[in-house]
Amino acid sequence: MVKNKTLSADERLIFKAEKKAQSENTARNAGLRQWRANEYNSLMDQLSYAKANGPYSRDELNER
Repeated sequence: MVKNKTLSADERLIFKAEKKAQSENTARNAGLRQWRANEYNSLMDQLSYAKANGPYSRDELNER
């Protein structure tokens, strides 16, 4: 399910996104979705070293 969200961005970036979408014959929102997916995948790759090894008890989660 895709939900609509409001995005605030610099006008120049929006203009660039519109031009790129136009040159690729696609919708601006489709380009933003693809960019967001790429950023997410990149972040998950960078964090792949982290292992949770859970589940943890409530006490373990609250240890300081």
